[in-house]
Amino acid sequence: MKADVHQIRDRVAEQTEKVHRLRFELGKAIVGQDEMITRLLVGLLTDGHILLEGVPGLAKTTAIKSLAASLATKFQRIQFTPDLLPADLIGTMIYLPSEGSFRTRKGPIFANFVLADEINRAPSKVQSALLEAMQERQVTIGDDTFPLTGLFLVMATQNPIEQEGTYPLPEAQIDRFMLKVKISYPEAEEERKVMDLALDGTAPAVQPVLEPEDVVAMQEVVGMIYVDDQVKDYILNLVRATRQPAEFGAAGLQPLIDYGASPRASIYLGTGARAMAFLAGRGYVTPQDVKDIAFVVLRHRVILTYEAEAEQMTAEDVIKTIFDTVAVP
Repeated sequence: MKADVHQIRDRVAEQTEKVHRLRFELGKAIVGQDEMITRLLVGLLTDGHILLEGVPGLAKTTAIKSLAASLATKFQRIQFTPDLLPADLIGTMIYLPSEGSFRTRKGPIFANFVLADEINRAPSKVQSALLEAMQERQVTIGDDTFPLTGLFLVMATQNPIEQEGTYPLPEAQIDRFMLKVKISYPEAEEERKVMDLALDGTAPAVQPVLEPEDVVAMQEVVGMIYVDDQVKDYILNLVRATRQPAEFGAAGLQPLIDYGASPRASIYLGTGARAMAFLAGRGYVTPQDVKDIAFVVLRHRVILTYEAEAEQMTAEDVIKTIFDTVAVP
């Protein structure tokens, strides 16, 4: 197995230069926000969809557009509004009088990168149409089914403020996002640099530095990274502790958790930890890789009770307690 890990490490090293080029190019358009960039790369490397949450003006849309531009891929931005229809997203059948027949007009979902801006502003039918495409990777228009092949990544944004007139995503639907990333305000120095670039008009344009084939090659290497059985057990224990915390010595959390994380969380913790190891240049996963990705994988999958809300407990507080309770291999 050691020989295999060494071989995997060599494969990872071959791909490291691509990641550095991608980070450098993204850094041209995005000042700071290193954690957000890392999470975007994790989603890219694992083929997982991402939900970004933050107040307006924190470069959520800019980050996603820059990632698409740096990869020479087709990008579509969809502004979700209350009057949006599923056909506006996936497409529809159009009747052509001159030909006496219908023709399929594909919607903006047929792209490599889809930005669903303010996803919680559209009604449930539109949200379901998007999430079905995310899960099944296919779209049905009329009697025809069209597969969404190749690189396909959905990144949705939502604001935690101005909730009037919104349609919050149900827990069963939000579970389809691999990661939920919360964006915070930049540091003072970073914000000053953003302001200088905007006032001087000197912000450089993002240029394509990789092809979609390069992303597929990196994804294949990420899928090869070694995960030890003890690390797998650690992942399973973390997820199971969100359901039955008393079994892991955290009985105080039991009345605070309404529903724990689904088995999808175990899968995403494993693949996300592999991506973190890849970004660190390693051919194997450590427990710290699991911890580094666990908050963004679990925070939208741990549903708290009213008692937890009354005590002003958050999902992050619960997850942190689980980290302190579950034994690390």
